[in-house]
Amino acid sequence: MIKKLVENSFKSIDEGIYNASNTDFSHDALSLKKKILDYQAKSQVPIITEIKFSSPSKGVIMNRNNNTDLVSISREMIKGGAAGLSVLTQKYLFNGSVNNFVTIRNHTSIPMLMKDIIVSEIQLDCAKNIGADYILLIMNIFDKNLAEGDLDKFTEYANKKGLNILYEVHHENEFKEILKSNLKKHDLIGINNRNLNDLQINLQVTEKLLKKYHKGKNVIVSESGITNSNQIKQLRNAGADAFLIGTSIMEKNEQISNKVKELVNIIQ
Repeated sequence: MIKKLVENSFKSIDEGIYNASNTDFSHDALSLKKKILDYQAKSQVPIITEIKFSSPSKGVIMNRNNNTDLVSISREMIKGGAAGLSVLTQKYLFNGSVNNFVTIRNHTSIPMLMKDIIVSEIQLDCAKNIGADYILLIMNIFDKNLAEGDLDKFTEYANKKGLNILYEVHHENEFKEILKSNLKKHDLIGINNRNLNDLQINLQVTEKLLKKYHKGKNVIVSESGITNSNQIKQLRNAGADAFLIGTSIMEKNEQISNKVKELVNIIQ
């Protein structure tokens, strides 16, 4: 599946999907890490809510009609207490777009992650132009040499652009590698509970990695497969600091705000 995702990114690049040269919402990147720590200080759960309309594992999650839907969805998420927004910009399999991101960026001032399969600096240029605060770098892609350069190159280029990074790991070796690196003070480490080969979910991925390796001062985001407060409590006890949740929130449709509020305000 990872090779298919990478192929789709290169296909999108060839189609000019990331040509956002006429758009300039660039600003000093907001710190999602700071927001997460602020939530923890208030005994609230930091949730990064994800706006995605389709996924490889679920197919269509929510039908989208117009830009008003995008603004309404993002506002409901923020109303519920989202610490940040993750917005899919990958067209294929996720039904995302750069325009979706821009529409939402125009109506919110909280930290935003451009969620995509990053394989080219062209996408990082796009992220800066559309006002992203964070970009996602999936370590598996770089370990398999599927991108136009190594992880260090992309990290350096993102730093040059003033973009913060969410590094995503799936396996022990990836987690060990990123823990040894010199992360910027606003960068985050995401542990994805989904196997990118067969798309199966296992929340113990986060638990096992945090049990085996000390996270130090790093802020850890547990990603994928999280649907309820019990799972969040379980992952928090393991050492996860924040949670990226998309499908289970998007599926609520008319009750998005209530779903987010339920997860943010978990009783200790």
